[in-house]
Amino acid sequence: MRPTYTAEAQAYRATVQAFLAEKLPASWGGIGQLEGQELADFVTEWRKVLHIAGYLAPGWPVEYGGAGLSALEQVIIGEEFAKGGVPTGGPNDVFGIQMLGNTILQWGTEEQKRHYLPRLLSGEDTWCQGYSEPNAGSDLSNLGLKAQLDGDQWILNGQKIWTSAGHLADHIFTLARTDPDAPRHKGISFLLVDMRQPGVEVRPIRMISGESEFNEVFYTDATTPKGDVVGGVNNGWAVAMTLLGYERGEAAATGPIRYQAEIDRLLLLAKERGVADDPRIRQRLAACYGKVQIMRWNGMRVLTQFLQGHHPGPDGAISKLYWSEYHKEITELGVDILGAEAMAPTGRKPSTAFQCDDAGAPNSTWSWVGTFLNARAGTIYAGSSQIQRNIIGEMVLGLPKEPK
Repeated sequence: MRPTYTAEAQAYRATVQAFLAEKLPASWGGIGQLEGQELADFVTEWRKVLHIAGYLAPGWPVEYGGAGLSALEQVIIGEEFAKGGVPTGGPNDVFGIQMLGNTILQWGTEEQKRHYLPRLLSGEDTWCQGYSEPNAGSDLSNLGLKAQLDGDQWILNGQKIWTSAGHLADHIFTLARTDPDAPRHKGISFLLVDMRQPGVEVRPIRMISGESEFNEVFYTDATTPKGDVVGGVNNGWAVAMTLLGYERGEAAATGPIRYQAEIDRLLLLAKERGVADDPRIRQRLAACYGKVQIMRWNGMRVLTQFLQGHHPGPDGAISKLYWSEYHKEITELGVDILGAEAMAPTGRKPSTAFQCDDAGAPNSTWSWVGTFLNARAGTIYAGSSQIQRNIIGEMVLGLPKEPK
C-alpha cells in the first residue's frame, strides 16, 4: 500500500510550504538549534505570526477566530510544520487551544465559547490540566476534589498532582466531584477555574531530569462561577474523555515525523561514535527503525478515520501506549551508544520534557540523556501503560474487565 494525497491536497501543501519559506530565515534548520532566551523569543514571535495568519486554530469555525479549514488541511499543516521544525503554537497551546478549545467547541455553551475562545487565541489566558490526584492517577474515576455549590459559585477543596506547566498557567480546567453520592463516573463535573486567587496554591515537583515541569495544585475554598461548568453538572466524565482524545489526536500526524527525525539523528550518532558496525547496535537500531515505520502506518490509519469524521475515542490509547513504550527503547539505545560520556552529560539540554527533542537539535550528550530521563515519564503521564492496555482490552477489543 502506498497512500497518496489528492491534487487539491498537494496544492494546499504547497501553500503551507510557501508560508514557511516566507516567514522563516533562509538558514533555518529547526527549532532544536535554539536554546535559552533565543528559543523563548522565537516561540513568542512565531506564535504571533501564526495568530495573524490564522494557523493557531485552523480547524475552528471562522466565527470563533479559526480558519475553518478541513480535516485534511489541518493534517497537512501538522505534517509540514513538523518537517520544517517549527511548533504549531506556543508552549501552552496544547492545553489551551488543542485540548480545552476543541472541547469547549464541542461541549460548551455559546456564552462560554464567546468568552473563552478569543482569550485562548490571543494568549490572554494560559491553561493547565487538573485531572490526576494522589489517589486518582491512573484510576481517574477515583478523584476526590470536592466542589460544592454555594449560591452562584462552586467552592473547591482538595488536591491535584502531576499538573504539567501548572506553575506557568493562570487558569486550570479541572475535574471535581460534585455529587458524592453518585457512582464514581457519574458525579464528576468539568470546571473552569481562575488560579489567580488565594485559594489556589501551586508547588513545583522536581523531576529526575532536574526540571520542574510537573506540579501539585492545592484548592482551599477556591471558587469559580456557577456557569463555568462545561458539558453540564455531573457530566464531566464524558467531557474529560473527549478532551483526552483531542490531546492525542494531533500526534498521529506529527509523531511519526518527529520520531523519524530522532532515529535519523541516532543513526548519525552511531556512525560518529564508531559503533554503527557493531552487530548488537545494528540490530537494536534496525528494531527502532522498524517500529517508527509501524508508528507511521498506524498514524495513517488514525488519520484515515479522522478524515472520515471519526471523533477521538478510546482507540487513542493504542498510539499513546506504542510511542511511550518505544521511546524508552530508543533513548536507552542512545545512552548505550554514548557509553561512559552519558554519566557526565554536556551541551544543549532538550528544549522539551515531552517526547523527542526538537528538530535540528544537536547530538549532544545532554540532548540524549535528558530525553532518556524524560522518556521514563512518558509511560506514566496521560495514563500509564497498564491503564492504556486496560482501555484497549475493555473498550476497543471488548474483553471483560479485570476481576477486582
